[in-house]
Amino acid sequence: MENMETALLLLVVGMGTVFAILLLLIYLGKFLIALVNKYAPEEEVAAKQIMPKGPLPIPGNVLAAITAAVNVVTHGKGKITKVEKIN
Repeated sequence: MENMETALLLLVVGMGTVFAILLLLIYLGKFLIALVNKYAPEEEVAAKQIMPKGPLPIPGNVLAAITAAVNVVTHGKGKITKVEKIN
């Protein structure tokens, strides 16, 4: 019975130690992030270039590859109605 008490004591002490170290790690990480954000803020990104309105044209070879893939997957029964490039 004494071995069981020792084992439970070691279990509680070990789990408590791991829990305390993980809490310490979390709070030190938050402190470090706050410190870095305060003294070394992220540089502002330059204004984006204005993109033209409407979809961008799809190159012919890419459109041909998409069409071929749809034909293979659907056994020629599929139909492509619209292809747009997502920005």
